[in-house]
Amino acid sequence: MTDGPSASMRGLARRLLAVEAASESAAGSHVHEGVRVCEKLKISVARFAGSDSFASLLRRALALARTENATLQTVKVKADGSLNGCEALAVDGPEGAIALIAHLLGLLETFVGEPSTRRLVRQAWPDASLDS
Repeated sequence: MTDGPSASMRGLARRLLAVEAASESAAGSHVHEGVRVCEKLKISVARFAGSDSFASLLRRALALARTENATLQTVKVKADGSLNGCEALAVDGPEGAIALIAHLLGLLETFVGEPSTRRLVRQAWPDASLDS
C-alpha cells in the first residue's frame, strides 16, 4: 500500500484546481475552486456509482487529507456529498484543496482504476486540456 495518492493523481488535482481557478476569474465566481472541483466530480461519480458512494469517498478523502493538512479539520462532508466549512480551503494556499482532491482521485483510482478515473474526470471537464 502506498502512502497516499500517486504523483499522477496529485498532478491531476493541481491541474483541475488550475482549470477552475482560471474559470473563476473569467466568471467572477466567489466559490473556492476546490469546492467547484468536488461539485463537478460529484456529478460525474454519482452518475457512475451513486450519490452515497461519492459522499463516502469524499468523507474518506477528507479524513486522509486531514493527516497532511490540519486546516481541513473544520471542513465537513454533508449528507448530500457537498462540503461545509470550505473557508478552510483558502487558509494556507492551495495545499489543503490539493490534498483533498488528490486523495479523492487516489481513492477513485484504487477502486475503479486509473483509466476509469480519468474517464470520469474527462466527463466532468470535457473541454479542458488535462494532460501532464
